[in-house]
Amino acid sequence: MRVLAFDGRMGASGDMILAALIDAGADADVLEPVTEALPVAYRIDDTEKTGIAATTADVVFPDDDHAHDHDHADTDGAHGHDHSHGHDHSHDQADTEGGHTHETAGDGTDTPAEGHGPHRSYREVCEIVREMDLEPAVERDALAIFELLGEAEAAVHGADLESIHFHEVGADDAIADVVGAAALLHDLEPDRVVTTPLATGGGTVSMSHGEYPVPTPAVVELAQWADWSLRGGPVDAELLTPTGAAILAHVADGVDSLPALDLEASGYGAGGYDLDPHPNVLRALIGVGEGELVKDDIAVLETNLDDATPEVLGGLQETLSDAGARDVSILPATMKKSRPGHLVKVICKPADRERVARALAEETGTLGVRDSGATHRWIAEREFETVTLEIDGEEYEVSVKIASDADGDVYDVSAEYDDAKAVARKSDNSIREVVHQAESDVIADLE
Repeated sequence: MRVLAFDGRMGASGDMILAALIDAGADADVLEPVTEALPVAYRIDDTEKTGIAATTADVVFPDDDHAHDHDHADTDGAHGHDHSHGHDHSHDQADTEGGHTHETAGDGTDTPAEGHGPHRSYREVCEIVREMDLEPAVERDALAIFELLGEAEAAVHGADLESIHFHEVGADDAIADVVGAAALLHDLEPDRVVTTPLATGGGTVSMSHGEYPVPTPAVVELAQWADWSLRGGPVDAELLTPTGAAILAHVADGVDSLPALDLEASGYGAGGYDLDPHPNVLRALIGVGEGELVKDDIAVLETNLDDATPEVLGGLQETLSDAGARDVSILPATMKKSRPGHLVKVICKPADRERVARALAEETGTLGVRDSGATHRWIAEREFETVTLEIDGEEYEVSVKIASDADGDVYDVSAEYDDAKAVARKSDNSIREVVHQAESDVIADLE
């Protein structure tokens, strides 16, 4: 499994994520659809933070001579989120060529795009993203990240998503950050993205609505939905921005410490503050991790029934599967007044939960369906192999399920019961014997 791991000890912002990905080997040419759709350029430079060579990435409005030149020499890295993780935009370091560094757009008179340009509604931002010439998977991720940002803003302001009007995160630089991060992540093609606990910093920060404590309200909302955890410090400055939090909330699983990796590459994305003795960088590590089960995002729905007929219960597997259920379990239960009943538990994808809940209510007549709050499960990679068994001169086929981890290491082989049962009846053998022979044949082929 190819893993991308972020070291979150100095937080994250949109520009730091972009810079770290480019420094780790992502191809900055994939950012071109953004500069073709928006009047911005990406500027990518080298810098140093407390002795660590790192990359900076900024979104700028090019000077007039280069405003519409989208050659990559004019499109250097992105930043732009509601708050810039301390960028002062002085950029007095030398512009050099070599490695990942690109010539600065224009003649040095480019205007930093952070916080400038039109502020847009959630719907307007989504429309801009959809009109870009993006790969479908990149577009889906970018829209999902903006949905998280919109939901966080809506929760903070007590509004609904469609009525939200973005301030900082609806500006050109923020769109360039989010879409750029999605594009660069897909260019690196990790199988899994993880992050260690993200530092928030401390103190207060000025926003369009006033002065707010760090972490900001939007970051707090996003952290509640994310798989990773927060920790305060290590300095009084805003280290985790809403844009950085939203990107990582969508793409990254949380880990307590960096996983064991056979490293292929690493990169450092610099923030703007100088925070000696802390190097203000986001580190990205890419490597092959140890074999693990695959994380599968799910929702678990359940309801209690005390008057369902056997026919209704027997049909739930089919009807709920048609609605999107991945698994249906029906367990005996003791209800109120010691009446016998059943507990129905359904696993589905989060996007299917409302449709599955409606189907469960319609089929059973239940007055309520609970969302248990489960967010994911760990599953094996599964494939099926058909084996041909020769028994008393006759050939029979049995399907065998092979379970493996993400690295392809097989840990279970299981013959399909219905196939084994049919062969046992036809061949006048026990089911146990047929299962053993089918599984043994597959195991022998794997060795």
